[in-house]
Amino acid sequence: MEVLLLSIKEQLVALFPAVLQPLAGHLLSITPVLGVFAGCFALTTVLERKALGRIQNRFGPNRVGPAGLLQPVADGLKMIFKEDIVPLKADRTVHFLAPVLLATTALLVFSVIPFGQAPDGRHLVPVDLEVGLIFFFAVGSLAELAVFMAGWSSRNKYAMLGAMRAIAQMISYEAPMLLSVLTVVLISGSLSLVDIVGTQAGGFWHWHVLTPWGAAAFLLFLTAALAESNRSPFDIPEAESEIIAGHMIEYSGFKYALFFLAEYLGLFAMTSLAVTLFLGGFHPPIPQLAFVPGPIWFFGKFVVIIAFFIWIRGTLPRLRMDQLLQLAWKFMLPMAVVLLIVAAAWHRISLTWGPVFGWLFCSPPVIMAYLMLGRGGAGKKGGPRVYRYVN
Repeated sequence: MEVLLLSIKEQLVALFPAVLQPLAGHLLSITPVLGVFAGCFALTTVLERKALGRIQNRFGPNRVGPAGLLQPVADGLKMIFKEDIVPLKADRTVHFLAPVLLATTALLVFSVIPFGQAPDGRHLVPVDLEVGLIFFFAVGSLAELAVFMAGWSSRNKYAMLGAMRAIAQMISYEAPMLLSVLTVVLISGSLSLVDIVGTQAGGFWHWHVLTPWGAAAFLLFLTAALAESNRSPFDIPEAESEIIAGHMIEYSGFKYALFFLAEYLGLFAMTSLAVTLFLGGFHPPIPQLAFVPGPIWFFGKFVVIIAFFIWIRGTLPRLRMDQLLQLAWKFMLPMAVVLLIVAAAWHRISLTWGPVFGWLFCSPPVIMAYLMLGRGGAGKKGGPRVYRYVN
């Protein structure tokens, strides 16, 4: 499959003049990725609504098309033809650029994700950068700027409050996310996502998630990814009962659809990065299954994580703002620092005495840190929070 895709790309690139062939090669690499994840967006929205309906004992979409599968088409048409209302005192230029920047940011990060590898060593990756991981987070950090632009340009105090809450949440959870990723960089010795995937080849026992530090870092990364994507239980910026729609309150029509698209694309990007860093990327769980194309393994793992996120959304209630920040700064951040030290110890011990001794020496610090930090973050005095209501 990888050879076929690469050969098709080479034949199409050869049709262009020599001057335009580099540009054509990049476009032909990026266009399929955008098409695939745009299709994932449409399919995920309807399947998520159906799954949430089952979880909450109600019907999901079941009217438009067979079994309601054409509901995304109806939603897209509705958003396109809805009136675009802009507040009279809004900064129209910034108001327009905010959703465009957010969607562009979400799309750019896919350019460094490897999806497969041909037998001759060539990778299915739009751009193979030696600092691909830095590029991923550098471009992704523009999302905070886009959210601030949306809240500030709307000239609405609720939009501004929603933007500030969203930025506080995104910045708070970026710190533990980056530290959890640094554990993988420390072990693999590279910032290239292609190299990181290569260190996990040879079977599932080489995957980073199957180490004491990797399992904990994987859970921290998934939690931070939910918060970065404004997904439940961290969907505070869009808390309808508190500040209506957050920074998107003054958006309608296709602009609002761009925010919705960017949220899901950001979730897909974080999920793809989790698969790449911790679950072996496109590698099969055992070498005997290498005949199955790499993209199938990649998207199989991708679907499992997305299903987990949907289950979380239908199960857990929304956190309060103080609970959200306390979880990030009092538990996840120090836990990520502990994991960074444990990963360094694992690297030294596993090279010297083997992975068995690595498990024996590195598991207790992770468990102890979890128990101590979890107990210390229960409240100001270490006890459960007490709620009192006015009669």
